[in-house]
Amino acid sequence: MVLLLPDGEADSRRRPSTLSYAIQLPFARALARAGEGDGLAVHVLRYRCRGWNADDAHPAEDAAWAADEVQRLYGDVPVCLVGHGMGGRAALRAAGHGAVTSVLAMAPWLPERTAAEPEPVKQLMGRRVLIVHGTNDERTDPELSYRLAERAKKANRDTCRFEVHSDGHALRQHRSEVVALAADFVRGSLFTRSYARPVADALAAPPPLGLRMPLAAGFGRSLRH
Repeated sequence: MVLLLPDGEADSRRRPSTLSYAIQLPFARALARAGEGDGLAVHVLRYRCRGWNADDAHPAEDAAWAADEVQRLYGDVPVCLVGHGMGGRAALRAAGHGAVTSVLAMAPWLPERTAAEPEPVKQLMGRRVLIVHGTNDERTDPELSYRLAERAKKANRDTCRFEVHSDGHALRQHRSEVVALAADFVRGSLFTRSYARPVADALAAPPPLGLRMPLAAGFGRSLRH
């Protein structure tokens, strides 16, 4: 099961934007097609409200609730949390849920360097973790996701990070490669399939190599090995 967590805002208790939900639907369909033969199910989560809202961390709470619902409805099904922007932070934060085995955070929105408390990483232990960030992202700082990945790698060796050179927050410029990378990671993590060579290499490499792995043009169209 993939739970797809949309982007949002830093502070807002308004109802979620229907646009942020709709934006994720093509990506959800692409992941579902890639895992159809394995029996993969993909659901896009609708948040209670559109903001993170400081210590309330509403999207992370909603992600944990959704994982509870997966267990209630489907039993012991492994879950991969996949999030973009604020959803990326929610996926990382909710990774400690017992049903979650892997996390994919794309262009995650993270606290600034001046934050009093660093973003927690202990909940990532025992999970497969992939972070993807465009180097030209002007909305969420790629250096912050690198620093989090660096801390996470010390607690959990199964952590890697890919950089999408010249791409922005929406990761549109190299969309096909990003989707192929996400599908490869999800299938490898949930169904114990072998990862594509770049993903396997990134997971095995020590910092900084495995945390600044460039996403090659044409990823997904070439041979897996």
